[in-house]
Amino acid sequence: MPAAFVTGGSGFVGAALIRRLAADGWTVRALARSPEAETKVREAGAEAVRGDLLDAGALERGARGADVAFHSAARLGDFGPWKEFRRVNVDGTKAVIAACRAADVERLVHVGTEAALMHGQALVAVDERAPLAFGSRAPYSATKAAAEAAVIEANNAGLETVVVRPRFVWGAGDTTLLPILVDMARSGRLRWIGGGRQLTSTTHVDNTVEGLVLAAESQHGIVDLACG
Repeated sequence: MPAAFVTGGSGFVGAALIRRLAADGWTVRALARSPEAETKVREAGAEAVRGDLLDAGALERGARGADVAFHSAARLGDFGPWKEFRRVNVDGTKAVIAACRAADVERLVHVGTEAALMHGQALVAVDERAPLAFGSRAPYSATKAAAEAAVIEANNAGLETVVVRPRFVWGAGDTTLLPILVDMARSGRLRWIGGGRQLTSTTHVDNTVEGLVLAAESQHGIVDLACG
């Protein structure tokens, strides 16, 4: 029976991932930084490991014995203190990498984002050859780019790393994107840029989870889910 360690397991994508893994027969541990998070990951089907992303001991306890680690935790948002984005997205990712090495985890699957490529330009039919946006003025984009670079650099003998980039994840249980769009539409504040003719890509949460599971079971590389 395969074993997994999940960060961000109380979030939208992380909880869906835990439910899928548990249903497939995986043994799952998940990092939980609060009592509320502990409850959520247990309800999803994982054993909770109390701690945060910079708690090396908790990360190693969670990763010990895991075949695959899924790093889903991140600081989200368009704005906020750069220091906090760096602490969670960059330092937290590096801490997860270190824990995987200390616990002899074979593969790390990192939940990335197309935002790691964005610095104000359109993204059309991009793939893994597109440069990461280290110089973006958006803290989320710049720090997720730095996090992804750390994950890619960590790929070597003893630890395989995979980056999956889902775009605009939605579905049942979404408490952020869809509710905001629905509220804006109902209040008359939603506006279609370009008269509604501008295309964008989205990823249903079930497809996101499918991609993450495939990344855990396939050869290492970068998986773009509906990016472009």
